[in-house]
Amino acid sequence: MQNDVRTLREAEGLSQAALGSALGVSRQTINSIETGKYDPSLPLAIAIARHFRTTVEEIFHVD
Repeated sequence: MQNDVRTLREAEGLSQAALGSALGVSRQTINSIETGKYDPSLPLAIAIARHFRTTVEEIFHVD
């Protein structure tokens, strides 16, 4: 699954640590999501979408 987390995070000027802190997860979790090594749970995916004021489908997709 592809995702746009890195693009959205960088557009807001956030570090991985800052985004992780805002979402209640570690910097390593954010890194793993961005690199495609980890697909987040549905609650975390929803939290990410809410943080960026968009939908889960807009962030996580199959290309």
